[in-house]
Amino acid sequence: EGAKPVVSIQLENDGIIKLELYPDAAPNHCAALVDLIQKGYYDGLNFHRVVPGFVVQGGCPKGNGSGGPGYTLKAEFNERPHLTGSLAMARTPDPDSAGSQFYICLAPQPGLDREYTVFGQTTEGMDLVKQIRQGDKMVKVTVEGV
Repeated sequence: EGAKPVVSIQLENDGIIKLELYPDAAPNHCAALVDLIQKGYYDGLNFHRVVPGFVVQGGCPKGNGSGGPGYTLKAEFNERPHLTGSLAMARTPDPDSAGSQFYICLAPQPGLDREYTVFGQTTEGMDLVKQIRQGDKMVKVTVEGV
């Protein structure tokens, strides 16, 4: 198993969150995220949902949780558990409705396992993730190793 792609999210306070992707577990979700990042889709978007002890969620172009990239992804539920720092795709009640919105777990969420597609893990900056407040912006999102 070679090096995995690494996503960097630069916050307004200049902090950087790094997340390792799991193309082995969710190849289509990883490819879609990388494609959107390379197009600059996430630059300037906010974290529209912050639930202390649960998740921070972002990636909505409308900034309110109702938008997406204009397409949806088929679910890639896998055996990766929802741990502190896990990266997964948000969706509507339809399992195949994920698009651009993702969430990062603030604590383990075993109740979400195999119900949502986990496709990455925070490797640096979890302290910064825990400081995110609703409305905080992603200044610049980049990806390396693809």
